[in-house]
Amino acid sequence: MIQDSRRSKELEKFLFKLGLTNTEKIDFSLLDLALTHPSVSRDANYDQLEFVGDAVVRLAASEVLWETYPNCPVGEFAAIRSILVSDRCLAEFADCFGLERYLLVSPSAAADDAGKISRVADAFEAVLGAIYLSTQTMVMIRPWLDPLLKMKAAEVRQDPARQNYKDALQEWSQGNYKLLPEYRVRETRQKHDDRDRFTAEVWLEDRHLGTGTGRSKKAAEQAAAKQAYRKFLV
Repeated sequence: MIQDSRRSKELEKFLFKLGLTNTEKIDFSLLDLALTHPSVSRDANYDQLEFVGDAVVRLAASEVLWETYPNCPVGEFAAIRSILVSDRCLAEFADCFGLERYLLVSPSAAADDAGKISRVADAFEAVLGAIYLSTQTMVMIRPWLDPLLKMKAAEVRQDPARQNYKDALQEWSQGNYKLLPEYRVRETRQKHDDRDRFTAEVWLEDRHLGTGTGRSKKAAEQAAAKQAYRKFLV
């Protein structure tokens, strides 16, 4: 049980966003841990639940792929699943439910924009772990998680680059020019600006291939690679 009634109501609101209204079986103390960053407590945080949740999301993704694409080769299953369970993808899922506003995190950690994707993805996995351990089944997970997995899987299958534009662009540049792309990144927004903080340009020697923005340097590079990929490879 959670002694703080305000925190308990916050957690109930979060579960409601997941579409879970019958929450008697949910262990709220586990859910509270799942939404507690290690910067708040070294001992009572989401680390162990994240470990369990990692297995849960992999199982859910595997079942969704098997059910949705029964004739798909195992190699393609593995490639798509690796994207579905990536930090970037899980953070996107978490954002759909506004998870970050329920995550207890120290001010210093919250100010680390570069670590946002990782901590939100970790918390999302921890939430899955908490719900699974509360119920010992996937019954309260699959109904709200499946649509996200199916939508993202369909998106990935339609994308020849499998949403890793940096790798695809590098393969193209090496194959055609025996050169690696060069990324030039600069900070174009203030740290606490809600908009994308970094701008990246990708070059091949003196040839400008694309420009992109992102909240992290990696995200900006991926966006620049995506523009270049769509310009020269599609």
